[in-house]
Amino acid sequence: MKPLWQLSAAQLIAGYREGAFTPSDALHACLARTAAVNPKLNALTTLDAAGATSAAQASSTRWRAGQALGLLDGVPITVKDSLHVRGLPTHNGSRALAGLVATVDETPVARLRDAGVVIFGKTNVPEFAMHGYTGNALFGVTGNPWNPALTPGGSSGGAVALVAAGGCPLALVQDGGGSIRRPASHTNLVGLKPSRHRVPRIGGMPKLYLDYEVLGPVARCVDDVAAVLQVIGSRPVQEPPPRPARILYIPRFAEHPVDPQIAALTDAAAANFTALGHSVETAPRFDLAEAINEHWTLLPQVGLAWLLEHPRQLSEQAFEESLLGPAMQANAQSGRAASARTLFALLIEIERLRSEIDRLFERYDFLLTPAAAALPWSADRTHPPRIAGQDVGPRGHAVFTAFANAAGLPGIALPCGWADADGPTPGRVPVGLQLVARQGNDDALFAPARAYERAHPWLRFPEL
Repeated sequence: MKPLWQLSAAQLIAGYREGAFTPSDALHACLARTAAVNPKLNALTTLDAAGATSAAQASSTRWRAGQALGLLDGVPITVKDSLHVRGLPTHNGSRALAGLVATVDETPVARLRDAGVVIFGKTNVPEFAMHGYTGNALFGVTGNPWNPALTPGGSSGGAVALVAAGGCPLALVQDGGGSIRRPASHTNLVGLKPSRHRVPRIGGMPKLYLDYEVLGPVARCVDDVAAVLQVIGSRPVQEPPPRPARILYIPRFAEHPVDPQIAALTDAAAANFTALGHSVETAPRFDLAEAINEHWTLLPQVGLAWLLEHPRQLSEQAFEESLLGPAMQANAQSGRAASARTLFALLIEIERLRSEIDRLFERYDFLLTPAAAALPWSADRTHPPRIAGQDVGPRGHAVFTAFANAAGLPGIALPCGWADADGPTPGRVPVGLQLVARQGNDDALFAPARAYERAHPWLRFPEL
């Protein structure tokens, strides 16, 4: 049998049911694997071994008594350090939040806990989860398990690094512009960004992206992300029967560059979906996301400026703005300088995008794109300065994802191959695709994603 740390959540549940091993056994294996890989990755910010051990023992007792709580009882999980977990600190990558300890679980965390999931730690993020890499002055930089000199992406980089390395089968993370899907694509994982309002959120940090920011899972297989959505979602997962789908393949947004290896792999993925029986049409050009991509960072900048004026929205203890890193101070200044008219213009563009996307989904069931425009870059840099020989800005690598947040659409990232990364330590790195459905149609993503997974299996573990 495989080591327990290599098993999926579904495989762990099957083993518990058969009595082959217990949740305590699985937790011990995950903690041991985490202890071995985390010094090389810097993925974990808080370890709650005692709380997790107690939860795993309680789950083991339930399984022996035939009283398991459901789909995920006894499965180890981590939570992104921008989300509240009762009794644990919420650092959110910032020295300004020192001493902030959550008194309640954010709603999805509470639902996982009530379902018997074993929460054993929290994972690293960039400060206030506002960058596409993972590093901060408090904990340092997180490395990609396939090449620790490169980034796993962000802002959920600590989470994906630990799942990909075998530290745990699941992680709960957030996505305000691609922070689930891009890191999943950089680490050979599945990442699900649910529709807006599919996962209720109460009791957490103030949402700098408002309701455009959602919580979802990363895992190593499609069945596991579906199981997490079943637990944390506002309604049960009800998958429609598998059927041939109409897919619009969008290989490029406007004139934004895409790494040629990513382009080739997603071209191949589109052909693979055709081979699976779907009708795939390639878009000659796609400009609908241009205004969103140009102005998306305005939203969290204004949100951060608001938060600094209302610090007690975080806790009873005010925090010092001077403790923010230079990038966050610059973001706050940009937020303060933004006018109401500028913010309203962004909201108008969001409404226009939604209308155009609704019309698009009258003709197609899914949109297929690369998950990221760039391969993983140096771990200590916020973004790659060039893609395919062209200079790009801070979100040049992220052009494919924010439109789904703006329109409230569900999206799933799936591995689709391997590429050769450049840099001081070249090597093979994962590449992922993104499949997007109309708002509220999250459950329809699972059948084509699962069929793709079976036809093109991707599971493997890095040598660390």
